[in-house]
Amino acid sequence: MKKHIPNLLTCLNLFSGCIAVLMALQGNIKIVTICVFASGIFDFFDGMVARLLHVKSSIGKELDSLADMVSFGFLPGTIMFTLASKVFPDGSLYPYLGFIITVFSALRLAKFNLDERQTSDFIGLNTPMNTFYVLSLPYIAETYPQLVLNPLILMGSVLLTSYLLVSEIRLFSMKFSSMEWKANKYRFIFLILTVIFFTIGQFMALPVILILYFILSALHFNKKNDLA
Repeated sequence: MKKHIPNLLTCLNLFSGCIAVLMALQGNIKIVTICVFASGIFDFFDGMVARLLHVKSSIGKELDSLADMVSFGFLPGTIMFTLASKVFPDGSLYPYLGFIITVFSALRLAKFNLDERQTSDFIGLNTPMNTFYVLSLPYIAETYPQLVLNPLILMGSVLLTSYLLVSEIRLFSMKFSSMEWKANKYRFIFLILTVIFFTIGQFMALPVILILYFILSALHFNKKNDLA
């Protein structure tokens, strides 16, 4: 029975992602947010539970990517589509360009499955982090519509995040091999600052948190290179 527990968590990730897509199309960003957090939790724990129970399997790995494709691939493309639909006139094809994020998310996940360099850290922006960034845009638009609901900003975000998904930029993962401060200093700093920034700015802080992630990852890997 225990061998099915990780796959059950992965399926719950997929289920939450499906609901999130429907809610995004209906403009219910609050429910989308709940579902994204649920998918993120399920996605984090399915791998952890598999390792703890020693029940890792090939089907589990494939299922995980398929679930992520919906929750962290199709969903951000859908959110971007709905935002762009508010900017461009009815009948315009431009909103569909939001799904470029979905295409590059698929490329990202396929690359991740085959790239043996990404067993402990990431090369390129991971899809959950990208999804949280895209999710922040509707919240920022509520307060600063002129900043987000702008064709150049939206299309620029599509192109930039799509590039980052398949880039060769090294980013640390949150997989802790130990709890030692020295080995995980920048991970701990990232967690602490993320909690502080999110407490202060909530979803409007997510773009800042994303930039912080890139900066601390660069410092983390520079330190490792210096030690080597």
